[in-house]
Amino acid sequence: MIIAVDGPAASGKGTLAEGLACHYGLPHLDTGLLYRAVGLAVADLEDQPGFEEAAIAAARALDASHLQDIEELTNARTGVLASKVAVIGPVRQALFDYQRAFATQPGGALLDGRDIGTRICPDADVKLFIQADSKARMERRARQLEKRGQVVDRYALFHQIEERDARDMANPHGGFYKADDAHLLDTTLLDIEAALRAAIAIVDRTMALKAGH
Repeated sequence: MIIAVDGPAASGKGTLAEGLACHYGLPHLDTGLLYRAVGLAVADLEDQPGFEEAAIAAARALDASHLQDIEELTNARTGVLASKVAVIGPVRQALFDYQRAFATQPGGALLDGRDIGTRICPDADVKLFIQADSKARMERRARQLEKRGQVVDRYALFHQIEERDARDMANPHGGFYKADDAHLLDTTLLDIEAALRAAIAIVDRTMALKAGH
């Protein structure tokens, strides 16, 4: 079984993906970490002439060892860098094979990101598109960062989230939109336990229908 989970930053998709992977015993790949790792690798060249070429080289050299520093990979600045490298066509192509190999491993897998159901796994057994309003997403990300001891400017964070959404949606190489056969789950008013129950219900119902039950 392949499950594709898509949605914008801080919508809850990552936490839901982890919960679903645990529930169904599937290996899980947070594909956003791939782009974050590439962005982090070229952080010193941001807005410099060699940024794009360096990002392409970093993407082609990426392996699992580059995904270990979760705290550094998940901070707000790295998220901005991720959205900048994600609009580079050859970066996306370099990471496509990595994601497809993970998705098609024996026994299935669960991947979360922004274009899993549209570009990476259009043939996924179940597709979920997770959304929440920008204010709720900002507050979730702020609390997450504050738990790590970081000082958060909520006004700036809100605008970072809005700007990243716009950049991702306008990405000519991306697929950041709800696939026609994806199930929409709005988590704005749901805590993680309720959201996970809803997601599991969607997966179970979809698989039962596919099995003809």
